[in-house]
Amino acid sequence: MLSWLVALTPLLGAVLFPIVVSITIAKVSLGAGIISALVLSSVWFLAMLSTAEMPH
Repeated sequence: MLSWLVALTPLLGAVLFPIVVSITIAKVSLGAGIISALVLSSVWFLAMLSTAEMPH
């Protein structure tokens, strides 16, 4: 289970980030798009950090 999460975290972040931010800018406003970019990048960073596999 964890290996799937480790593999999908960077992929999902790279795909969903520009889509969500673009839709937010188009549908709401530029300010909301910037805020969503900051929030999503922070969440993505924490997800990447928590699922990172460090060599022993």
